[in-house]
Amino acid sequence: MVDSPVHVIVGASLAGAKAAEELRTAGFAGRILLIGEDTERPYERPPLSKGYLLGADPRDKAYVHEPDWYDTFGVELLLGVRATGLDRAAHTVLLSGRDPVHYDKLLLATGSRVRRLDVPGADLPGVRYLRTLPDADALLADLPTARRVVVVGAGWIGLEAAAAARHHGADVTVVEVDRAPLRRILGDDVAALFAALHRAHGVTFRFDVGVRGFRADGEGVAALAHPLLGKRIRVEHWSNALNGGKAAARAMLGEPVTYDRVPYFFTDQYDLGMEYAGWVEPGGYDHVVFRGDATIRDGAPPQFLAFWVSAGRVLAGMNVNVWDVQNDIQALVRAGWAGREVDLARLADPSVPLHALIP
Repeated sequence: MVDSPVHVIVGASLAGAKAAEELRTAGFAGRILLIGEDTERPYERPPLSKGYLLGADPRDKAYVHEPDWYDTFGVELLLGVRATGLDRAAHTVLLSGRDPVHYDKLLLATGSRVRRLDVPGADLPGVRYLRTLPDADALLADLPTARRVVVVGAGWIGLEAAAAARHHGADVTVVEVDRAPLRRILGDDVAALFAALHRAHGVTFRFDVGVRGFRADGEGVAALAHPLLGKRIRVEHWSNALNGGKAAARAMLGEPVTYDRVPYFFTDQYDLGMEYAGWVEPGGYDHVVFRGDATIRDGAPPQFLAFWVSAGRVLAGMNVNVWDVQNDIQALVRAGWAGREVDLARLADPSVPLHALIP
C-alpha cells in the first residue's frame, strides 16, 4: 500500500490558505498541512488598515475561510507553531515544540515582517505596529480615545492608518523621510494629490525627516522574476498573496505555471478609492497623463485616471473614484510593457473609450 502524498504549506496566510484551497480545487486528495505561528486562522490584511481599523467592518470579515472550511476540506491547521528549520534531504520541516513533519511537496508562504523601530523609547506602551490582526485589535482599541497620533512612514498603510486616526478624531502627524507621500511609487505629480487630500482632512506632514537611530538595511523580502516586466520585483500587496498562492499550488502539482499577473493594489482613504496596476521605478517614466479632473475641492472628491508613460508606452495606470476600468487599464499596461505605444492625446481624452486605445 502506497502512503498518500503529503503537501506542507508553511505560512497560514492568505497565500497559504489560497494554495490549500487550490490544491483541493485541482483534485489533490492527499494530506495538506497548513502551519502558521499566528494563533488566528488565515486572514486577509487589507481590512486591517481599511474597514476594520475604521470601525466600519466586523473583525470576522478579514478571515479567508469560515471556521469549518478547513475540516470540511481536510486541511490540517497547525496554528501557534513556528517552523524553525528545513531538512531538504530528509524532506522534513522542523517545528518549535513539536516533532518534525514529513513532506512530499513544500510551499513556503511566510510573507514578510514589519520593521521594528530600534530607537530609545520604542518599547513604550503607546508605540504600535500594524501587520497582524492582533496589531489591528490593539490599534483600534486605542484610536477612539487617542488625541494625538504620529504615523511613521507615508506609504499606503501609513496613509490608511492616518485616515483611520482622523476618522476617529485624533490630531495626526505623518513623518516621512521622502519629500512627499508615495513619491517613489507615484512620482511627484500624483504624490502631491495625496498630500493635498490628507492636508484637506487635517493631517500634518513632516517630510525629509527620519526617526533617529532607525535605518533600513538590505532588501530581505521575497522577489520574483516577472516575465511581463523582464525584471525581478517585489509586490507587497494583497493581490500577490491571493493569486500567488494559487499559482504556487499548481506548481506543487507539477503543472507548468507562468505567473505574469500585472502588479495591482488598491486603497481607500477618506472618500477617495483608488486602484493601481503596473510597475514604475523612480525616474523610470517620462511623465504622467491625466484623464479627468484631478483637483481636490471642498466636498467634492476627485475623479480621474492617471497613466505613467515612457516613450508613448503605458507602464502603469491608476483609477481614482472611477470604476470598472481596471481590465482596460491592465490591458494598456500589458501592451506598454510589450513595447506597444498609444496615442497620448487620445489617452487623455475622456470621450475616447479606453478599450479603443488598446493596441
